[in-house]
Amino acid sequence: MRTIYTQISLLFLLFVGFQAQAQDIKWLSWDEAVQLSQTDAKPKKMFIDVYTDWCGWCKKMDKETFQNPEVSKYMQENFYMVKLDAEGKDPIEYKGNTFKFVPSGRRGYHELAAALLQGKMSYPTVVFLDEEMNMLSPVPGYQQVQPFMQIAKYFGDNIYKDKDWQSYAGK
Repeated sequence: MRTIYTQISLLFLLFVGFQAQAQDIKWLSWDEAVQLSQTDAKPKKMFIDVYTDWCGWCKKMDKETFQNPEVSKYMQENFYMVKLDAEGKDPIEYKGNTFKFVPSGRRGYHELAAALLQGKMSYPTVVFLDEEMNMLSPVPGYQQVQPFMQIAKYFGDNIYKDKDWQSYAGK
């Protein structure tokens, strides 16, 4: 009986130790990220996680990809990280335009999400913007850690300026 308690205790400690390594990302609001991009001496690129509350793959990506210590560290060092609810109700200013919620069907959508996703409303989709908040690329679908890191480094390390994606990804 004592060995069972010992084994359960060890498993519990292992689980707690594993969870302790997960990184808490400081997600910014759109306005906070824009403010930082305008006031930082050396602004970063912007990373936008476009999600919905009902999206199971979005939650899986939050838990398994974004909480990975390598992903979290790299992303926070190289990007302003924004979560954008594709069904959010608050107006958002971007490049001199005001984007609003559009009631449509059962849920509706936010115009900024539609603009960033180029009208292809699928979740999750992540979007990369450069330091001047110009679109680099939307990347649709759930991404596991290693493929996500390859994509993030392509934009974060400015590889996209010298190599097209096919040359880089085919390395």
